[in-house]
Amino acid sequence: MKGVDKRSDLSPAYLALGAALLFGCSTPASKLLVGYVHPQLLAGLLYCGSGLGLIVYRIISAKLFGATNEKALKGSDIPWLTGAIAFGGIIAPLLLLIGLTTTTGAAASLLLNFEGVFTALLAWFAFKEHFDRRIMIGMLAIILGGVLLSWVPGAHFGLSLGSLCIIAAALCWGLDNNFTRNISASDPVQVAAIKGVIAGLTNCFFALMLGAKLPAMPLIVIASLTGFLGYGISLSLYVKALRFLGTSRTGAYFSTAPFAGAFISLLVLKEPLTINFVIAAIFMGIGVWLHLTEKHEHEHLHEAITHEHPHIHDEHHQHEHGPDDPVGEPHSHLHSHTKMTHSHPHFPDIHHRHDH
Repeated sequence: MKGVDKRSDLSPAYLALGAALLFGCSTPASKLLVGYVHPQLLAGLLYCGSGLGLIVYRIISAKLFGATNEKALKGSDIPWLTGAIAFGGIIAPLLLLIGLTTTTGAAASLLLNFEGVFTALLAWFAFKEHFDRRIMIGMLAIILGGVLLSWVPGAHFGLSLGSLCIIAAALCWGLDNNFTRNISASDPVQVAAIKGVIAGLTNCFFALMLGAKLPAMPLIVIASLTGFLGYGISLSLYVKALRFLGTSRTGAYFSTAPFAGAFISLLVLKEPLTINFVIAAIFMGIGVWLHLTEKHEHEHLHEAITHEHPHIHDEHHQHEHGPDDPVGEPHSHLHSHTKMTHSHPHFPDIHHRHDH
């Protein structure tokens, strides 16, 4: 089926894995910076670099290649975007960077697998996204690995304060991911740029009000570049992956991010390789593999719907065009879907959020 099968190939997975790789590498980079920059100010610089970098990218891209075919944000998207910015752009980075002050970069990288866990739990039970036994077992494996990794004898409940801060950051990003899913049909660069600018300026303002001092210019440049790649480009890829894979599946692919960060920490920061680290990595690796290899196909009903997003004229998009609609594919315009029942491999993307 033209177009339909494209939703079940590896192309969206590459978007999510690319986002994971960039974000994973930003964790040890932040670990290097957090000793020189106030945590909240660093969060602000990371997101300012993300937002401003994407704005520059969009301007250059428009001049070289013309206007994007992505759908601009609408008024109805603002509440979801606001929630994503508050939890994912302001609270979560601060918690992460505080946690990094007392936690090794490798441990923090693996603990960030909890983001995938919280993302999936919220998607399943709050937003009613489909899951099965294989996905549940995978998440349990990730949780077990995270608890083993963060266990510190003598600490409250066996968990260090730094570890708890990172887990709390993961919960906030889980909320962020589910809120962002609801605006994933919109321009991912616009979503990430707005989030970066607002979150960045907010964090910088509060940090400076609390007495934080701006670091030397080389550190500002490094933080901004880290934010552009690890937060800006990463988030743009992640939002686009959400459009095709749904929240929990995208979160599962994104769970490979900590392994990228852990590898960089061990290689560059020369952090020790411990038995707990190895065993935790095995459990988390099993959990991620179970998610990556999950398949889903059954007969399902598409209800009639009218919406806007970039598309080609595949089996899901057999509509007529008006004189003002764009030509060429892919293109974006308001269009309607008629009621349809069929069967093919699919994920809970923007066209497959049906009951099971």
